[in-house]
Amino acid sequence: MPVQSFVYNSAPQRVVFGAGSLQHLAREIDALGARRALVLCTPEQRAQAERVADMLGAHAAGVFDRAVMHVPIETAREARDVAQRLGADCAVAIGGGSTTGLGKAIALDSGLPILAIPTTYAGSEMTPIYGITEAGMKKTGKDFKVLPRTVIYDPELSMSLPVGMSVTSGINAIAHAAEGLYATDANPIMDLMAQEGIAALGRALPAIRASAEDAGARSDALYGAWLCGTVLGNVGMALHHKLCHTLGGSFNLPHAETHTIVLPHALAYNAAAASGAMARIAKALGASNAAQAVFDLARDNGAPVALRDIGMKESDLDVACAHALQNQYPNPRPLERDAIRALLQNAWEGVRP
Repeated sequence: MPVQSFVYNSAPQRVVFGAGSLQHLAREIDALGARRALVLCTPEQRAQAERVADMLGAHAAGVFDRAVMHVPIETAREARDVAQRLGADCAVAIGGGSTTGLGKAIALDSGLPILAIPTTYAGSEMTPIYGITEAGMKKTGKDFKVLPRTVIYDPELSMSLPVGMSVTSGINAIAHAAEGLYATDANPIMDLMAQEGIAALGRALPAIRASAEDAGARSDALYGAWLCGTVLGNVGMALHHKLCHTLGGSFNLPHAETHTIVLPHALAYNAAAASGAMARIAKALGASNAAQAVFDLARDNGAPVALRDIGMKESDLDVACAHALQNQYPNPRPLERDAIRALLQNAWEGVRP
């Protein structure tokens, strides 16, 4: 085996994992040196956020329940102003990627420490990557100031996540690890995490579909999401994420569903240029073809596999292709206009790679 050269950075971050670990919330807030926490959530998760605020008692500054997909800059500014007005010295983000993303936007602007409590498999809590949508364009960046200081993974909190959302959220997580395997700054430590994370989710998602309250499967999925999110936080993104940022930010498509639909086609596009990565993905999923294995995992577990089924207009594919070719992310295979346009057409139609 040839001697490898690589750079590996580990970020300071505390993880508390296990069923019932939400009970340690007050202890973890104290460990941050914080006294007043603003609890963030989506409107749909208001009840969970109020439960968290009740647990914190006098240390809860309030609840902000306006988190939405793709973090519109107006919402981020409003949340920042509320935090300042209430005298919050930290934020607790309970929910999925939208809520964690809002917390990151606040941290980016104010430096407020974030404690994340994921209830989906988005993985955003493990990355220093943020995304903010302004004037119809989603802009992403990387700043360790936005990395949550502490993450509480409590599988019990994901029990109520609907099966359909669980599957798309899990495949979204797989996308993080899959692209990490062929990133320009990949390293063997992240490769191990990526393959293990994909395998954990590959086991968990069919089991969750069979029984939504399978505690072992829920734990496996959250474990896989943690590993996949860690990969995304440590290495770069490529074509798949560029396409999904374009489709999500410019056409307001649902985040996890978009990742689920696009990933098999992005893998097929890169297959010949990243054969080692494809072999790892396929092995993790117990298959011989990475792109087909991911497509089948989605289709066989009830997830959407066509962009037309989640609101994308065929007439917008040319615009999406043009956007995808701008500000390109490093990718194993050069971005070719006709091939990208064909990729988008296949994803729109839901063709198996």
